[in-house]
Amino acid sequence: MPSLKEFRNRIASVKSTQKITKAMQMVAAAKLKRAQASAEAARPYADRMARVIANLAAAVKGDDAPALLRGTGKDQVQLVVVMTSERGLCGGFNTQIVRAAREKISELIAAGKTVKILAVGKKGRDQLRRLYGDRIIGYIDLSGFRNISSEAAQIVGDKINELYAAGEFDVATIFFSRFKSVISQVPTALQLIPAKAPEGVNPPDLKGAAYEYEPGEGEILEALLPRYMNGQILQALLENQAGFFGAQMSAMDNATRNAGDMIKKLSLRYNRQRQANITKELIEIISGAEAL
Repeated sequence: MPSLKEFRNRIASVKSTQKITKAMQMVAAAKLKRAQASAEAARPYADRMARVIANLAAAVKGDDAPALLRGTGKDQVQLVVVMTSERGLCGGFNTQIVRAAREKISELIAAGKTVKILAVGKKGRDQLRRLYGDRIIGYIDLSGFRNISSEAAQIVGDKINELYAAGEFDVATIFFSRFKSVISQVPTALQLIPAKAPEGVNPPDLKGAAYEYEPGEGEILEALLPRYMNGQILQALLENQAGFFGAQMSAMDNATRNAGDMIKKLSLRYNRQRQANITKELIEIISGAEAL
């Protein structure tokens, strides 16, 4: 049985941990509000851009289509871009993204495809390195960005474009977590190259109207597709950031509650041990007095 001093030290240690988790919960809650606002504000632009691209792409076929839209014509070499956080203490947030990516990778390998992995975020790289270390061809560290911006998306987009221009892959798919609420983040896959509108996004209904573009659709797409790709990357990063803070806030809240429960249990054991010691001492005193 631990001594009273050991119980006091343990209780003090858990109380210190509880203060840290409570502080982290409050910081995550404050950051979540800003991150959620940024993610929600970016969604209309990303959705509208996707609809424009879908409308223009419908009028461009074959060799007239830009390279980012038509692709290489093959799907043998697949680039999987896994976006996770740089830090942990966020429950299963990163694990869910990596699990979704891992399932896709296993499916592609089983189909005889060549898979290459680009990790955006330390936690995803560390988890994937255990099974697919030889397939990881790059890692992008975004820990220097306090808040996700278009500059961060540009870094990721430039790396993907560089690999595509070098003929390193045929199809690129990004994996991230779409923010729904503090307790709900949905792992999501989005094909980036060849450019493809997200599921559920259809060309706008023109109600019989005909649009003429100047310059032509192909030239407009050449200019818009890099912006569209960077916009989708930025949206994914913002969704991830909001999801991370939501998951961290929830995880730290649970940790704070668990610390409180542990303090109660340790305090109960401490009081019982203290009472037992007092009772033992009384018995020894009484026994000694009777012996005299």
